[in-house]
Amino acid sequence: MASETNKRHFAFLVIDQFSMFCLAAAIDSLRSANCMARIDYYNWSTISLDGKPVYGSNNILISADYSLDELPECDILFVCAGKNLKIPGHNHLLAKLREHARQGGSLGALSIGSYILAQAGVLNGYECTIHWENRAAFQERFPNVCCTGNVFEIDRNRYTSAGGTTSIDLMLQIIKDDCGEVIANEVANQFQHERIRTDQDRQRVGSERNLIGKSQKLQKAVELMAEYVEEPLSALEIARRVRLSLRQVERLFLRHLSCTPGRYYMSIRLDRSRELLRHTDLSILDVALSTGFTSHSYFAQSYRAHFGFSPSEDRRACHEDISSDHLL
Repeated sequence: MASETNKRHFAFLVIDQFSMFCLAAAIDSLRSANCMARIDYYNWSTISLDGKPVYGSNNILISADYSLDELPECDILFVCAGKNLKIPGHNHLLAKLREHARQGGSLGALSIGSYILAQAGVLNGYECTIHWENRAAFQERFPNVCCTGNVFEIDRNRYTSAGGTTSIDLMLQIIKDDCGEVIANEVANQFQHERIRTDQDRQRVGSERNLIGKSQKLQKAVELMAEYVEEPLSALEIARRVRLSLRQVERLFLRHLSCTPGRYYMSIRLDRSRELLRHTDLSILDVALSTGFTSHSYFAQSYRAHFGFSPSEDRRACHEDISSDHLL
């Protein structure tokens, strides 16, 4: 249990354009735990690559307590990153993370930070998670890393969360392990966090958000669709796996989602293809093949019908937006 004699120190390495929300949610959870426990059990530092202030994705500048080369002794080093993964001193960063891992240090990541840990090779043999929008690209880039898609993962001395409010869930689990369930619940209540999620809770991706409170069979069918994107299941196979007739599955989709199973499945595949187009360097043909399309022309036609523009137009516009952000 937490006491004055076994305090913990966490270091948060902030990368340019990191998610301010993720960082604030994590640190404020620790601050609140100190208040609830009535001791300064948790301490924390902010780290930047060169010790200079860093801009968050909201263009707010925060100061750093140390540079990465001056990293103080810490219980966990968390990597906090955002959409900008073109990092000056990238090789040095990866080398320092590998060194920290070799020395037995614990490592964590908030949101896209998991991508940087995977690049360093320090997630090999571990389960991890990442924001759902980046998961498809992550799995393509790091096929040997087990990325579960849960809200957070704690696998031995690796701590990863999927971003947003999952930073709170990850910290609540750490607080529960350190300080007990009562303190963790008190912290959750302070943030009006209605339910403390566990590492078994899946992220609700865009296509699943409108299923809350609806049929369990429908939710299972949609989960199967999201799992089998590269090699889509037939409607009959989905019906068999959820133990309904094809007609019953069709009725569920029409009643709750106002579309056929096939149309909904297509939207999931196209949403996944958009994630890959925006977050990987895969060719458009490879993206098409990765999302179950065997014809480039059919993929382009379906993409335009769904989003209103072609895959190449979407990728170009996304890259232009990112370039504009880097100029700010």
